[in-house]
Amino acid sequence: MIFDNRPCELGEGAFWHPLRRQFFWFDILNKRLHSIEEGTPRSWSFVEMVSAAGWVSRDVLLIAGERDLFLFDLETEEIETLAELEADDPGTRSNDGRADRQGGFWIGTMGKRGGDDPGRGSIWRWYRGELRRLYSGLTIPNSICFSPDGRVAYFSDTLTHQIMRVALDADGWPVGEPETFVDLTDGGLLPDGAVVDAEGNLWNAQWGAARVACYGPNGAFLRAVSVGARQTSCPAFGGDGLATLFCTTAREGMDAAARAADPDAGKTFAINGIGRGLPEPQVIL
Repeated sequence: MIFDNRPCELGEGAFWHPLRRQFFWFDILNKRLHSIEEGTPRSWSFVEMVSAAGWVSRDVLLIAGERDLFLFDLETEEIETLAELEADDPGTRSNDGRADRQGGFWIGTMGKRGGDDPGRGSIWRWYRGELRRLYSGLTIPNSICFSPDGRVAYFSDTLTHQIMRVALDADGWPVGEPETFVDLTDGGLLPDGAVVDAEGNLWNAQWGAARVACYGPNGAFLRAVSVGARQTSCPAFGGDGLATLFCTTAREGMDAAARAADPDAGKTFAINGIGRGLPEPQVIL
């Protein structure tokens, strides 16, 4: 079902705030953060593109923007820069990101021209005051999420059609080289945002396929659920018992004919009763 009718040009960064019991998501290209508070739509506008967040406290989020990581107070709207994020390269922006179980925050960057900027992206991690580049040479980093025990990270470079996995140490830093977790090449599927549920299954929004697909901890395909817009972008569990799967979508790149054929493109969806999520971890500064 449609959770929110406001069409995003590029919905992303879906997450459920466990203290506020509130769902948040971004419209990257329109530089906005969206939510619904007590049944009323609410939005915050920014001067830069914003794409993903983690929670620091009830009112303060860590937000990834196109040139920095910053703290944002939802009530006062005060901003405090934590670290520059490729601020010396105006041709890149942040993309998919999520907090890890150790209290760190992973964020991907990419060229603003997407697939026309091959190899320009990276994945970074903020952890206890340090921002470190983990991987470079990516084009569209996505699917960042973590196993329930915090020992495995997942990510993708969308145009490779592969979701990768890598072991993590006790502090959440990668150990060894990433390996292929799911290869979607045969189906031509494009992995976008992802989230792991309480059973350790990975739920992946697949761009252009109007679905979120579920894979077991061993990478086996389990099921897929349909979403009412073709360009699915980022899922997150939330709601009562974390039993609702939210999913953002996008209208990016669609001409008038494509938008007419996909009238709910860009809206945000909610699917109940298909799994149970895990609380988003608190980001430790």
